Amino acid sequence: MNKESKILIVGHDGVIEKSLVKALRSKGFLKVTSSSKIALDTTIQSSVYQFFSDERPEYVFLASVRSGGIEANQKYPADFFYANSESQNNIVYAAQKFGVKKLLYFASSCVYPKDAAQPMSPDCLMTGRVEKTSEAYAMAKLAGIGLCQAFQAQHQFNAIIAIPATVYGPEADTQIETAHVMGALIKKFYDAKENHLPSVTVWGTGQARREFIFSEDFADACLFLMDRYDNAQIMNIGCKEDISIQELAQTIRDVSGFSGEIIFDKSKPDGAMRKLLDSAQIMTLGWRPKISIKEGILKTWNWYVEQQRKEKQK
Repeated sequence: MNKESKILIVGHDGVIEKSLVKALRSKGFLKVTSSSKIALDTTIQSSVYQFFSDERPEYVFLASVRSGGIEANQKYPADFFYANSESQNNIVYAAQKFGVKKLLYFASSCVYPKDAAQPMSPDCLMTGRVEKTSEAYAMAKLAGIGLCQAFQAQHQFNAIIAIPATVYGPEADTQIETAHVMGALIKKFYDAKENHLPSVTVWGTGQARREFIFSEDFADACLFLMDRYDNAQIMNIGCKEDISIQELAQTIRDVSGFSGEIIFDKSKPDGAMRKLLDSAQIMTLGWRPKISIKEGILKTWNWYVEQQRKEKQK
């Protein structure tokens, strides 16, 4: 990419889309747009084709247009499956048809089998059942991987595939019904502290482990791959460390200053018990994350507190 390249980011106005826009603009890229910013409904084939025909983007970052945590996955499996499948079908086809130079497709760690050996390598994809609580979303993302690989093989289309750990940071979703665990817990602890509640309830046993990557590190990895990687092999983007949900909750409690109890609701699902990515390949190429989990949580907490302060002043 060069500073004059036309770049399209497809997402749903979330942390992935916003972190990429911010990173690209901070590096001087002048022609960056996102599907949310221009209200492009990527599930509508005719709209996508018209946009690509008129605007001719040269590089595309293709993220999910619907995603969320366990609760959202359970409530909206049809929406997650349909919206992501339609969007990626339309975008990949139009990108190839209208001469996009390179496309980076983001899958999700939930595409790995629930019983995959840890850390998870792309070699184990499709070797077992995915976690039931995110099955519909995972199937859509697996289809996206297959779609990109098919276009690589038949059309020699430069579509590279990345599987990131859970991305978090400023601009992440914090709505309890839709957010991933990090955003949901930040809101819960903030509300509990503000309202002087005696406890915060966390879904599951607390024993499940998750890998997180701070939004700035994620965006840096994506730009690294777009500039330096053209291989068909799937690339994991992680930090080589995971944390239990119990440890995560305790860390957020410490950062927030909340002094109440943490209650784990064992009637709620844990999801997959562990999802740690094997990110050795991207690190061998020279990329490394910079933000530790504790530093990232503090940055995210401070951002959320500032957002709430601004809301109160309105």
